[in-house]
Amino acid sequence: MTTILPSVKISTMIRTLEEKVLIGYHISKEEALTIAKISGAELFELLASANKIREHFKGNTVGLCSIVNAKSGGCSEDCSFCAQSFKSNAKIEVYPLLSKEKIIRKAIDAKNSGAVRFSIVTSGKRIPEIDLIKIQEIIADIKDIGLIPCASLGMLGKSELLMLKKAGLDRYHHNLETSEPFFSQICSTHTFADKLRTIKAVKSSGLSLCSGGIFGLGETWQDRIDMAFQLRELDVDSVSINFLIPIKGTPLGNNEPLHPFEALKIISLYRYILPQKEIRICGGRMQILGEFNSMVFLAGTDSLLIGNYLTTSGRNYEDDFRLIKTYGLNPYQQKPSSLILRN
Repeated sequence: MTTILPSVKISTMIRTLEEKVLIGYHISKEEALTIAKISGAELFELLASANKIREHFKGNTVGLCSIVNAKSGGCSEDCSFCAQSFKSNAKIEVYPLLSKEKIIRKAIDAKNSGAVRFSIVTSGKRIPEIDLIKIQEIIADIKDIGLIPCASLGMLGKSELLMLKKAGLDRYHHNLETSEPFFSQICSTHTFADKLRTIKAVKSSGLSLCSGGIFGLGETWQDRIDMAFQLRELDVDSVSINFLIPIKGTPLGNNEPLHPFEALKIISLYRYILPQKEIRICGGRMQILGEFNSMVFLAGTDSLLIGNYLTTSGRNYEDDFRLIKTYGLNPYQQKPSSLILRN
């Protein structure tokens, strides 16, 4: 039988936890589960509280990044959420590693649009060595443009990561995707332990780490909390939050999309569990939140992926900057004088 707390007790609990988090307290899994049960009018109290935690630890600056799908499709992995998986029948573009010129052109577009970080993302379990050498050169050029180079190239080892770091790579992205108990239900071609090995290699190489997951896969609130606590234990720098866009042709193509309020509650919960980390909203933001996209900052977000995602469209830069300005926030933005012109 589910215990329903009176509104006054929920409000008091929210305020009490908020005050404790602000002075350095780490909430427990039991407290996180209590937060996950909040609904109705009290949800907006939770969002407001998460916003205060964001302001306290992250100020009023919004981190902005952009990505390029540098190698698309043809993946040998069977991740059930992904349109690039060999299990997917989704109609997407399939192509080998883009040329250096095309990737740099995308990087220049991202810089001109206000992004500070730019990530090269490739499909597959790991990038082949021949492509890795090409990407090493591209990373150096991205840094020369004035962007902070990031990459998501699969399950690389420490020696490969150090090679990229030497070229100028600042941050490596590798999602856990979900909790360890639930992971085997969404992928069988690699394990959760494989992911942890990659993440530990990133940490040991001295690179900044971005990791998170996808919500709406069929996971429980316990799974969501377990992943958040795993990320806290791994001491990641940036937490990527993605909301599943059910894509026709993928095994999860018929999943019911998350309700916008559930998505906002996930953001707030992660701000409570990881108060000092970047909470970066990535894939599925507009498709799932829709009109409620304007509430991401109130829910505790301090970073955004701007532009398009891997195989689906994102939001245009102008609308995101208008939203950021409306909230009185300050994006990490390149000054107009530093814009790069291209032929």
